[in-house]
Amino acid sequence: MDAGQLAAALRGILGPVTVEGVTRMTGGASRETWAFDAVGADGSRTALVLRRDPPGRPGEPGSMSREAGAISAARAAGLAVPEVLLCTDGPDLWGSAGLVMRRVAGETIARRILRDDAYRRAREVLARQLGTFAAGLHALRPPAGLPVTDPVQDLRATYASFGQPSQVFELAFAALEASPPPARGPVIVHGDLRLGNLIVGPESLRAVLDWELVHAGNPAEDLGWLCVRAWRFGAGPPVAGMGTREELLAAYRAAGGADISLHELRWWEILGTLRWGVICMTQAWAHLSGAHRSVELAAIGRRVCEQEWDLLLLLEPEAAAQAAARRPQPTGGPVPAPAPHGRPTASELLDAVRGFLTSEVMPATGGQLSFHARVAANALAIVARELELGRIAPEAELADVVAARLAVANPRYFGTAPGR
Repeated sequence: MDAGQLAAALRGILGPVTVEGVTRMTGGASRETWAFDAVGADGSRTALVLRRDPPGRPGEPGSMSREAGAISAARAAGLAVPEVLLCTDGPDLWGSAGLVMRRVAGETIARRILRDDAYRRAREVLARQLGTFAAGLHALRPPAGLPVTDPVQDLRATYASFGQPSQVFELAFAALEASPPPARGPVIVHGDLRLGNLIVGPESLRAVLDWELVHAGNPAEDLGWLCVRAWRFGAGPPVAGMGTREELLAAYRAAGGADISLHELRWWEILGTLRWGVICMTQAWAHLSGAHRSVELAAIGRRVCEQEWDLLLLLEPEAAAQAAARRPQPTGGPVPAPAPHGRPTASELLDAVRGFLTSEVMPATGGQLSFHARVAANALAIVARELELGRIAPEAELADVVAARLAVANPRYFGTAPGR
């Protein structure tokens, strides 16, 4: 990251500045996020954030301007979003398309928001605030040029492109196509409104982030995405792990949003769960195809079974419950025998490398490197469990197949609250 280029780009907005403290922030599998300070000649500091396409992985042409335009329109309407200072769709400033925003103070890490006592009061109101935010966003007129999608057909086309069939995903597509929801006029849809893309203070929502998937569509899409189980991060309540569906819909209606029923919301929750599963496939394929080699993207591929499991909980809950009771149980440690190639065994070597990553690399590093070390350690644990549990019986029932995959990929996922 060239600090001089950043400073030159900001000169017309902030005056002469120097750029200090450029730091890559964790997370973000599709775009990079960098924090930095712009320091004026008088010593004043402005906290900023740069979001950009990773060098060599350009996004869709014009997508950065669409994102900046949607954020600016939401801010003009009084919604909780950052202020955009600068946007470019070309690589002329910092090597790729990107935008610069004022940094908003607060917490983004989902598990802290869900569990730390500092955010207890925020947890009591956040589901309702998100309903109010969504109603305000959906009241805005979609700007010309905002993509309009067919959520089911577009998703099916993406899914089919990988040639990696999933019986559970096919069940979900069939269920969605058999009973489509009511048609509604297109609104601005954030596209990724969820915990993890929010800045939260001790008492309330402070900003909604990550607008790269903004498009025109059905308003219930944003609400259903909020209810997807993956975005509860292990907590029980169905709306972002903090509230009920009824609270969300009531706040949405009270703020002027459409009268969306629980039945309609469930359709969009199923679609959102399926969509996240296909996104996991997409991100894994970026690694597998060689387009962007990344341990994070590779590991995300093994999260597909989490979404298959969540879809079974929605579509065939009894079969899922029975399969959970029969699931294989990994020991959680290295397997010392047999050892045809000598000791340490493959399992013991994996355990040693994982221990090195968690006990030495992660404490000695920070930021993105520490995050990727944790991802790598989790990937090694997946390999160890696969070695231990072996193949899945070819005659196994569908729910048992998914349960066996999940027992390898993330056995703790069985213990997370379904929040129905």
